[in-house]
Amino acid sequence: MNFISTQLKNNVLIITLNRPDKFNSFNREMALELQNELDKAERNDAVRSIVLTGTGKAFCAGQDLSEAIDPNGPGIEKIVREHYNPIILKLRKIEKPIIASVNGVAAGAGANIALACDIVVATQSASFIQAFSKIGLVPDSGGTFFLPRLVGFQNASALMMLGDKVSSTDAQSLGMIYKVFSDETFMDEVLKLADNLSKMPTKAIGYTKRLLNESMNNNLQEQLIQEGSLQVEAANSFDYNEGVNAFLEKRKPEFKGL
Repeated sequence: MNFISTQLKNNVLIITLNRPDKFNSFNREMALELQNELDKAERNDAVRSIVLTGTGKAFCAGQDLSEAIDPNGPGIEKIVREHYNPIILKLRKIEKPIIASVNGVAAGAGANIALACDIVVATQSASFIQAFSKIGLVPDSGGTFFLPRLVGFQNASALMMLGDKVSSTDAQSLGMIYKVFSDETFMDEVLKLADNLSKMPTKAIGYTKRLLNESMNNNLQEQLIQEGSLQVEAANSFDYNEGVNAFLEKRKPEFKGL
């Protein structure tokens, strides 16, 4: 059985976590499948935006604990090193916009995988839980890196230590996610957003993502140098010329991602 399904709609790739009977919790097979699909999405020029979502009632409940405690299973060290760390790095490395479409509960590693995406949107009924402390573990999957930057040190500390469930509306108020849509219109709104991104200048979007990644470590002078360097790259693209010409000609640009 495939635990990841994909669908390409025009230039939008929808990647769906597909273990609904386990609330889309990860086992080794599913984690490796997701890594493979992310690698293929990065290489495929027809993909200009990506939606990551889940089947059924949950986005992702994190790690399948039955695998984690299985004496014949991969073990926690391997799970973190070979499953989650590569997923987070791939999500940040792909220079295409990635939307986390949180259709239900996002818990543990599932929550932090969502937060590693470029834009996070959720249904009104969705929730986010840093569930690690409930079972005596520490946050992984980049949670201690991304969450404090999104919601601040105090809020991140409380959410991670207490393991509180955060509603999607509260997550938006905290700055954890971008937008909340009604359950009824959710996928329509997500696909509209993804379609819009897929028609934008993909190289410039990718360079922007690279700059945001580098801003995590650069000082101001280093960041200014990188901005200048990538601005020159962007200015040499087809889409820059198209955008400028469209502006001067007072028409809608037709970006090609080139």
